[in-house]
Amino acid sequence: MQTVGILGGGQLARMLALAGAPLGLRFLVVDSAIEACASQVAPLVRADWRDFDALADFARRIDVATFDFENVPAETAQWLAGRTRVFPNPGALAVSQDRLAEKLLFRDVGLGTPAFATVDSRADLEAAINTVGLPCVLKTRRLGYDGKGQRVLRSRADADSAWQLLGSSPLILEAFIPFTREVSVIGVRSRSGEFRHYPLTRNWHVDGILSVSLAPAPDATALEHAAIAHARAIAERLDYVGAFALELFDVDGQLLGNEIAPRVHNSGHWTIEGAVCSQFENHLRAVLDLPLGDTSARGVSVMLNWVGALPEAAAILREAGAHWHDYGKDSRAGRKVGHATVCADEDATLRLRLESVGQALGREWQVAPAIEALTQ
Repeated sequence: MQTVGILGGGQLARMLALAGAPLGLRFLVVDSAIEACASQVAPLVRADWRDFDALADFARRIDVATFDFENVPAETAQWLAGRTRVFPNPGALAVSQDRLAEKLLFRDVGLGTPAFATVDSRADLEAAINTVGLPCVLKTRRLGYDGKGQRVLRSRADADSAWQLLGSSPLILEAFIPFTREVSVIGVRSRSGEFRHYPLTRNWHVDGILSVSLAPAPDATALEHAAIAHARAIAERLDYVGAFALELFDVDGQLLGNEIAPRVHNSGHWTIEGAVCSQFENHLRAVLDLPLGDTSARGVSVMLNWVGALPEAAAILREAGAHWHDYGKDSRAGRKVGHATVCADEDATLRLRLESVGQALGREWQVAPAIEALTQ
């Protein structure tokens, strides 16, 4: 029986452990938080990312290490790679941790990006605004996710407050993109180089946090072919192993790269019930070099993300085709605490199920974008 070590003890580690149990796998999780929700389903080593004595013991107890959190220091991943197998590799992790390196990678493989400029001083910010134009988004190059570490600049008057908030870190200024829609593709590549992908997914965000995902994305065949080609090119360039998400803007039929997530991803949660083999199982297959599973969609699915607090489970579970996921976390503003997936064989049935769920929860606003997309 093999043991998979996971750096990070959040809901992604939790779902990896649940997906791996039928494969006969054991898990060991490292996190500094005693209340890490993955500890409810797998043993926890409580340690800081630079507690190398604890990490050395962790490495001795596992067969392979992976991540549920992309902000594990790349130097920690590199140190660990000298003691056990680590996937994805530390180099891929390092690229995904720096928005500048990420943008340069996108352009290197032929994927367009929003206009951008690096910002290391207040004077740089003024010059970057002149180059990129307004509106634009000032972002930290590192440690940003779910809308954290960024500010929208709609006029030059916004520059001072944005600099005061973010100026202590290396920054990047990006053009604000009036996109048609946000989409993502989950790719997975094994140690032997086998590559598979899930259908293109359409996403909607609220306050920078994913709210709804719809898969497969309607009317997106041409976009899907391009997105998959870009995902494969990125995976091969990075010698990537495991599942990852490539997040994209659709701008009137042209794809622009937003970011990559070097791990299983929120926009792929629908695959647990909505695909033949979930992103979580396929990630484990990839890092253990097992044959990858079928990534086909079983029908059409919508994932509803619960942020801050869980709604009433019964209102979801009484609906046919609905599935509930409680991450075992305490409620807190801005915190992902669970999700639900609603599945159906075809669009019309899914629309009806979403309408019923929205009414039962008083969340018509949340299901409305997916219903509209399924109606077009």
